[in-house]
Amino acid sequence: MVLKTFGWSFAVTALGLVAAVLFGGWTAFGIVAILSILEISLSFDNAVVNAGILKKMNAFWQKIFLTIGILIAVFGMRLVFPVVIVAVSAQLGPIEAVDLALSDKDRYQELVTDAHPSIAAFGGMFLLMIFLDFIFEDRDIKWLAWLERPLAKLGKVDMLSVCIALIVLLISAMTFAANAHQHGGTHVDKAETVLLAGIAGLITYMIVGGLSGYFEDKLEEEEEQEHEEEEKAAREGKPKSAIALAGKAAFFMFLYLEVLDASFSFDGVIGAFAITNDIVLMALGLGIGAMYVRSLTVYLVRQGTLDDYVYLEHGAHYAIGALAMILLVTIQYQINEIITGLVGVVLIGASFWSSVRRNKRIAEAEARADDKTEVASGV
Repeated sequence: MVLKTFGWSFAVTALGLVAAVLFGGWTAFGIVAILSILEISLSFDNAVVNAGILKKMNAFWQKIFLTIGILIAVFGMRLVFPVVIVAVSAQLGPIEAVDLALSDKDRYQELVTDAHPSIAAFGGMFLLMIFLDFIFEDRDIKWLAWLERPLAKLGKVDMLSVCIALIVLLISAMTFAANAHQHGGTHVDKAETVLLAGIAGLITYMIVGGLSGYFEDKLEEEEEQEHEEEEKAAREGKPKSAIALAGKAAFFMFLYLEVLDASFSFDGVIGAFAITNDIVLMALGLGIGAMYVRSLTVYLVRQGTLDDYVYLEHGAHYAIGALAMILLVTIQYQINEIITGLVGVVLIGASFWSSVRRNKRIAEAEARADDKTEVASGV
């Protein structure tokens, strides 16, 4: 099971490390290995959240996620995305931007770092909306009940998530502008860009998330009708339309997953510059890490881990909330990537431990109930 799920990741790791040695020797090997570990540690919460969405898809769409999805994740976000940032920031053509990335690495790093506030605003808002919509929803299973119960009651207020997200964005942009004024106003014009990028992140979430949710609900309705009128539906050829609708639902959930992965990858791409400004090594290291995140997602789905450890999804969403706030803070202040990675690991680790304790309590309660039944039968 492990080899089947992680086989491609192991193969890509071997090829990536060999390519690193051929490209830049053992120093490059070390850099790529470090970048891979960085990406995995920063994106573990991504895998847990992805698994919650991916388990609703059939085997076909899971394969699409692992094939086309990984091409988008590795080449799109880890290789093309930084080049696009440079092209837009410096108003260069794609070929010139690639040439700059390969020939003038310091200038390339400077341009990507310069664009970080806008990237952080977009990704931060997208992730913040995921977190807010999760904590404001009333759920049967609650991890931190003392916090989640009152938040679920507040969640009954319409558009509360959007209002809070916009307030957070406004505070971030105003703080950025105020600090820019104090330091000579060099970044005052960028405060507007931060605001626009954050609103773009919010709109992206609402469109993609809204469409995936709509088609998912439609799919559930269709499945209920199909179950009730199975024979009639078969005669009228309705299974075909149900399959088409499932395709739409899966497509928009797949699109949502890709945007989610993009938002998670922002901190990894930016954090990678603390280790190297070589675009080739960056793509190799982050690409290997992205493969493991994808494989881990599928592993969690096939093992039913989220069903067995019910608080894992809660921990992952709290980690998303923390990452969202970290991204928004990094618009103005620098935060070490180790802190970013550790926050997610600690929250997910705590939720896993809570799940283990819960399972143990349930098992003990069932054992006591069985003992009482046996005693009663004996009497």
